[in-house]
Amino acid sequence: MKASLLVFAAGSALALSSYGQAPVENKEPNSAYKSAFSGQTRIAGVKTTTGYEGKVLSEALKRPWGITGMPDGRLLITEKDGSMRIATTDGKLSEAITGLPKVNPAGQGGLLGVRVDPDFAKNRTIFWVFSEPREDGNLTAVGKGKLSADEKTIEEATVIYRAFPAYKGTLHYGGRIVIDKDGTLLVSTGERSDKVTRPQAQSVNSGLGKVVRITKDGKPAAGNPFASNKDAIPELYSLGHRNVQGLALHPVTGDLWETEFGPRGGDEVNLVKPGKNYGWPTITYGIEYSGDKVGDALQQKDGLEQPVYYWDPSVSPSGITFYSGSRIPEWKNNLFVGALSGMHIARLVIVNNKVVGEERLLEKEMQRFRDITMGKDGALYAITDQGRLYKIDKK
Repeated sequence: MKASLLVFAAGSALALSSYGQAPVENKEPNSAYKSAFSGQTRIAGVKTTTGYEGKVLSEALKRPWGITGMPDGRLLITEKDGSMRIATTDGKLSEAITGLPKVNPAGQGGLLGVRVDPDFAKNRTIFWVFSEPREDGNLTAVGKGKLSADEKTIEEATVIYRAFPAYKGTLHYGGRIVIDKDGTLLVSTGERSDKVTRPQAQSVNSGLGKVVRITKDGKPAAGNPFASNKDAIPELYSLGHRNVQGLALHPVTGDLWETEFGPRGGDEVNLVKPGKNYGWPTITYGIEYSGDKVGDALQQKDGLEQPVYYWDPSVSPSGITFYSGSRIPEWKNNLFVGALSGMHIARLVIVNNKVVGEERLLEKEMQRFRDITMGKDGALYAITDQGRLYKIDKK
């Protein structure tokens, strides 16, 4: 396949410090809800002044869902139907890696987020999230195994964590995973979408609609905020989430950031703090898909956290990554968000934990961007539902 190329000229006179452009969103919102503070939505637009290009490296992936870097600079990619593949940075794909537990790929399920152990060079360990089929339904689970020396199979595959209860539905699994500097796993789960399970996002004794914090063996991590609450699951880190498909650690502060889907409108960017409640479904800036209000149509309530930023209408934010490279200095510490229904990559400029500028990249590609990561080479790599692998880097 011939690589297609997008070239963006560096001729704009707009400096990064100038936020005078109109917001990138110009469609009517789904609701007349008012934001809690200035700049919480529809912030001024920005434009990258460095010349950069977006290059299609491959179109041969099959419904890719997660992407992460390997120590040697290659990329490990999950495919929704249950396969992993290794990609080189010029787009060559390995055969499907075998040995993984069975997934339920129906609906929004399948093989989901993935990370390699920071000590991968020594232990060859990989962690992944998947929708596990069970007799009583399906649930979000975390797997662990070792990549064989020939890179053809996962050895000693085991399930180290399950987000109970199981449910006979195929929506809202969450499914992202990151590993912090201490080697602790942070994993997102969904509240399974339906109104019957939705209230469990507010329950401390349910694994649904949460961020959980566990060890590499799947045990509750030391210092978790609800450890002394006998009614709470001990791995609980934060609650009140709808469907978190983006997790990333800030390269400077180490803070955990997430993106989650709202219903119609109300997609959120949150700075996740231990023990905090992010409100779903009690507060939201979205409405039901039917057009009805969600619950009591509240957007603010004491004790519930406000999103740092939200979108209305929805862009469907999925995987996210912070840029910590040096090739495009104006992107330093910016958050990049893969948008599904929005069909672009959102670049969010964040200063003092507030979004101060937004840009849309690769809009003309008309792709559903599922996940994005920064490679060892300092470039961004993104995957799309349509099967593409992109490299985004300085021209």
